[in-house]
Amino acid sequence: MSTEERASMTRRQLLRRTAAGVVGMLPLSLARAGASGTTAVVANEFLRSLGACSAISRRGEKLASTIEAVKYLGLRWLRVGYESNIPVADLIELHDQTGVCFSYGLMSGGTDIARLLAGARELASADALIALEGNNEPNNWGVKYQDEAGGRDLSWLPVAKLQRDLYAAVKNDRVLAEYPVWSISENGAEIDNVGLQFLTIPDGAGCLMPDGTRYADFANCHNYMTHPGWPGLHDNQTWIAADPTSACKVDGLYGNYGRTWRRHYPGYSEAALATLPRVTTETGVKLEGPITEQVQASLYLDVFLAQFKRGWSYTCIYLLRDRTDESGNQTFGFYRPDYSRRPAATCLHNLTTILADDGSVRRGGTLNYSIPNQPATVHDLLLQKSDGTFGLVVWGERFTGGSDNITVNLGAACPTVRVYDPTVDVSPTQTLTNVSSVALTVSDHPVIIEIG
Repeated sequence: MSTEERASMTRRQLLRRTAAGVVGMLPLSLARAGASGTTAVVANEFLRSLGACSAISRRGEKLASTIEAVKYLGLRWLRVGYESNIPVADLIELHDQTGVCFSYGLMSGGTDIARLLAGARELASADALIALEGNNEPNNWGVKYQDEAGGRDLSWLPVAKLQRDLYAAVKNDRVLAEYPVWSISENGAEIDNVGLQFLTIPDGAGCLMPDGTRYADFANCHNYMTHPGWPGLHDNQTWIAADPTSACKVDGLYGNYGRTWRRHYPGYSEAALATLPRVTTETGVKLEGPITEQVQASLYLDVFLAQFKRGWSYTCIYLLRDRTDESGNQTFGFYRPDYSRRPAATCLHNLTTILADDGSVRRGGTLNYSIPNQPATVHDLLLQKSDGTFGLVVWGERFTGGSDNITVNLGAACPTVRVYDPTVDVSPTQTLTNVSSVALTVSDHPVIIEIG
């Protein structure tokens, strides 16, 4: 595609092209430090990773309210499945109104591959499809496939055969073959070693399914930022949850694809996990104890940033709006049951508004910035918009209290620098002229240094 063609694309066309054209890729190379500076990530590559779970127009949700919420939040994708009986026409209407795209899955207990593919074809025809997804948490819901029950505490062979058949059906479909398949979630709970800890079972793995069995193009995790084995608030809460190695303290990539958390079947090495294509289809936190609405808002901003910086292609927050058809503490949502906004919604709106970019650029430039004596709880991500403006996002993860005073050296004198705090507003909190460094106080949320 030529530069002129890309420049003429509307915002919605760009969103559609992004969803359909780069679905099989990891994010553009994340910021790399080198002799000439750090290479920026295209801002839209980060923004396209932002998603949420939603029933759209079912389970008490209303299509018109979902449209309004997606527009306000600036989300680029939603995770949905056929088991909630959401009309595909509603998904396409939502896409037409907002540009948002969808991952489309079997979800909890679903086994109807033909039905899934039929809906996915309609979404693909509308340029509204990102990927197809396998079963949701068969450890909790189980499946019955080809008259054989599996998952939960039974053999997982039916789960494995279903995922194998889903993958083959997608790749043999004339319309859908180009779209990636995301694996099941919570494969680390497999009772018997059916090999779901692999995207493709390697030779000599010793699994119950044959070597070479293909399950997915992307690993799929529900690495919630809190976990019963790691309760409470911690510094680097989201950074640790996003860790692809055994250092992760929640139900993360390692426990599902490195060494399964339930029976400890071996999967990928830690070195291989670092580059394994991966997505998160659920993460979030409910309001309880030290998790206030404002803390939740900071966690949600931080988790999007930490996940992307650590190599997750897509991150989905559970939930767009609180569930009203389930018991228990249903306070995960950006929106309350009456669609009033929580601080998490306002803060995400501010972040996506500050970083919004309707243009397009293939590759980011470089900026020779540094953060001397960078604290372990301070992280950074360099983004760039199509007009050349850099957005250096610096976020803190001091969730146990306190803050850090840091200096960001910009490498050269910059005529104009603006500092934004998405937990405050969409307007700059500071505007500086002719400066080569910026002093910041960083606590538990991001600030954005705009250099243009």
